[in-house]
Amino acid sequence: MRLSSFAVTVLILECLVGSNFALDNGLARTPPMGWLNWERFRCIIDCELYPDECISENLFKRIADRMVDDGYLALGYEYVIVDDCWMEMERDEEGRLVADKKRFPSGMKALADYIHGKGLKFGIYEDYGTKTCAGYPGVLNHMEIDAQTFADWDVDYVKLDGCYSEVEDMDFGYPYFGRLLNETGRPMVYSCSWPVYQEYNGIMPDYDALKQTCNLWRNWGDIDDSWESVRSITKYFAENQDRIQPVAGPGHWNDPDMLVIGNFGLSIDQSKAHMAIWAILAAPLLMSNDLATIRPEFRDILQNRDVIAVNQDPLGLQGRRIRYINKIEVWVRPITPTWGINYSYAVAFVSHRTDGAPYTLNLDVKHLALKSTMLYSVYDLFERGNKTKFLVGKSSKLRVRVNPTGVAFFKFEALNPNSRFPYETT
Repeated sequence: MRLSSFAVTVLILECLVGSNFALDNGLARTPPMGWLNWERFRCIIDCELYPDECISENLFKRIADRMVDDGYLALGYEYVIVDDCWMEMERDEEGRLVADKKRFPSGMKALADYIHGKGLKFGIYEDYGTKTCAGYPGVLNHMEIDAQTFADWDVDYVKLDGCYSEVEDMDFGYPYFGRLLNETGRPMVYSCSWPVYQEYNGIMPDYDALKQTCNLWRNWGDIDDSWESVRSITKYFAENQDRIQPVAGPGHWNDPDMLVIGNFGLSIDQSKAHMAIWAILAAPLLMSNDLATIRPEFRDILQNRDVIAVNQDPLGLQGRRIRYINKIEVWVRPITPTWGINYSYAVAFVSHRTDGAPYTLNLDVKHLALKSTMLYSVYDLFERGNKTKFLVGKSSKLRVRVNPTGVAFFKFEALNPNSRFPYETT
């Protein structure tokens, strides 16, 4: 029997009464890192025309191989996530989801075993609705059996989209499905699309409930393979940071969507800016590209250990855009090491200029909102070797040169108070 949207809501409310439905799964203490197919491979299902690009078990096995062999796993990229278009259009006789029999002939449990055998973790996509965004079966009316199915398949990460659903039901439905995942006993990172659908419909998301329910959540629109798309997402994060930045932290993260570095639309400078802002935002680093054909210069950006360290900083504090000067954004994030109340910082100068030459920005360090009373040792995070460039204090002047639609990205490391001359003397 299929339930109406109203009946589903009533059922969920009854299940939640008197229960603790917070996710509380102990996962994603730093932003998840990995790979998923959607932005690069979309819903390509013709394996005869596009054998290397179609959504199939061969694609995910090939990606898993590359993540291990090319060093991504060693740097923390651990999830291989299957997005939409992986299933048959109909459930089986018992109501269970079925992987497409031609493109995933071995089934999802076998694919999970292969990925786990590589030392990676396995993620999967579904939708809180009657159908997924591409028209495949959604979880609505099948939430209990789908949660258990994912556990039976040894899934480690569940992405739940929000097409073909009632936006008003999401405040109840997403927490309920999270509770069902918990009750399976299988630890699964829970990625929600709950707020983006509400924001698009003029409903203010309940971020306190979100951080109790989901390990990460999509705030705004899908990313596309263009600098314009990256800019539109970062603009949303900057303009809404006062209400969304405070809710991010270990176990629960704002998600600006995938990394599109290494595809067709971004230059090297734009790719560096994309990576730097995602690091500042403490965003999940989920690549969507073809790891078999990516050019080395883009791979180097994705594998920059110093930028990854900023993203994965254990403090878990999301950064903010603090200034916008002459079309240069200044993004700042507190990071380790810390000495009492004295933080270190990651600082990104992101250019939105298109006037054909690098732009020189002169400003006082005190205008960067760095609160330490100590001197900082400043490192260029995109320079190989990460050599010390200079020492600065709050009274110092700073000159930064930024390429058009590029970034200058630095770590301001607070000096150890036990070191010689750690404090500013002027």
